[in-house]
Amino acid sequence: MAEKAGTKGVPRHEREESILDAAAGEIGRVGYAGLFLGSVATAAGVSKPLIYAYFDSKDGVYVRCVRRAAANLCDAMDRVIGETEEQARAGTVTTALAGRTLAAIFGALEHRPYDWRVVFDRSHPEQGPAADAAREARRQIAERANWGISAFGAAGGLTDSDDVSALTAAWMGIVSALVDWWLRHPGETAAQMTARSLRLVALLD
Repeated sequence: MAEKAGTKGVPRHEREESILDAAAGEIGRVGYAGLFLGSVATAAGVSKPLIYAYFDSKDGVYVRCVRRAAANLCDAMDRVIGETEEQARAGTVTTALAGRTLAAIFGALEHRPYDWRVVFDRSHPEQGPAADAAREARRQIAERANWGISAFGAAGGLTDSDDVSALTAAWMGIVSALVDWWLRHPGETAAQMTARSLRLVALLD
């Protein structure tokens, strides 16, 4: 199996990460529907056969990208949840939770900017491993968002499950819009984007 120049002697896990980084960038731009492993190979500086050797198929690459992106985002959100559990039990959660969550998400995305788009790409087939991985990833993110909205809502007397569901959907839409704006303004750092978002969230307080 031929490898491209510069890859010989590189540990497998490093090459896999390089391939996944390149694939995530492609998925973020063109989705599953426009993902071509030849383009990923060129971007990663490896051969296309090597990608098949590591991941078996386009679906294999996509599934790994989705799971990796979901883990990155969920880990960031879980840290915020862990810091907020005591407030949630006491019913004292405020809009500061939104700011901490945004800071965590932008921090997670600073070095992996397309992870949010990877998770929320919907150009994949309706059935199969790619669809299953994407739906599970979105479920994990939504579960954590719902926890935050529930905790914040309970502090303000919002207990109707449909209201919580609707507000969770609205919050997810806001985060997606902010991430998309950020990707169109790559000169903005995570800290700057967090500060900007906090200013905008404050208008809703």
